[in-house]
Amino acid sequence: MRSHKNAIRTTSRVADAIILIFMLCVALLCLLPILNVLALSFSSSTAAAAGRVKLWPVDFTLYSYEYALTKPQFLHSFWISVQRVVLGLIINMVCTILAAYPLSKSRRELAGRNVYAWFFFFTMIFSGGLIPWYTVVKQTGLMNTLWGVIIPGAVPVYNVIILLNFFRQLPRELSEAAYVDGASEMYILLKLYLPLSIPSLATLALFVAVGHWNSWFDGLILMQSPDNYPLQTYLRNLIAVKNMSTMTHMTQTELQELSKISDRTLRAAQIFIAAVPILAVYPFVQKFFMKGLVMGSVKG
Repeated sequence: MRSHKNAIRTTSRVADAIILIFMLCVALLCLLPILNVLALSFSSSTAAAAGRVKLWPVDFTLYSYEYALTKPQFLHSFWISVQRVVLGLIINMVCTILAAYPLSKSRRELAGRNVYAWFFFFTMIFSGGLIPWYTVVKQTGLMNTLWGVIIPGAVPVYNVIILLNFFRQLPRELSEAAYVDGASEMYILLKLYLPLSIPSLATLALFVAVGHWNSWFDGLILMQSPDNYPLQTYLRNLIAVKNMSTMTHMTQTELQELSKISDRTLRAAQIFIAAVPILAVYPFVQKFFMKGLVMGSVKG
């Protein structure tokens, strides 16, 4: 019997070691491209063009970062993206909570609950398309404004479904006891449901923040002036500075600056500049991420 237990324990340890080695290999495969991009961002243009940069910077330089960070337009676009994330996060989370809470009720508690639920779900299956979306934004006077990239996506239906499923898993006895004590629906939502839903709320907040920060297409379509571009849209178009039509109007100093960087080093620097805010926030919500996502996706 003891030898059998030892064999099981040994087998378990071997399996754990194999899983650990496999996960380390996967982590390494994910880490190597990041290290390569980081090394490129700190390397000279000649080393990058020659393909000599692997996992360590060659001819260490900060020219790519200086070129991006010293531009007033970069700082302005960065501030626009910060405003978009803050305002978009507040609006998205408030709308998500206010939509998910009543939809988490039963048909007995909310008349027509299924009709409302299908109304939201329908928008996930069928999209209006790019042209109707652009026309609505234009006709409502949101073109070339910060609200134009926030209001159209104010109610993320996917997040509503995750949160309403999370709400439905909370003990019904809590709300029933609150009803007996004379509590209102708003009190129950603010004092009972939201404090118990912090993991799910943190997960959704991360989704929303990353989505707003990384979005570039809507800024390109809706912003008629480059001065109003969010950061990702500005970074996408930053490489266009190096085309010939623009270079003919540059001063000798600007041309010397451009000679010190290349498209590859500049793109690498852009990736890390844009990723820093999300990398700074993610560790604080990581512990809630998987818990909130899994708990909000069990029931339908």
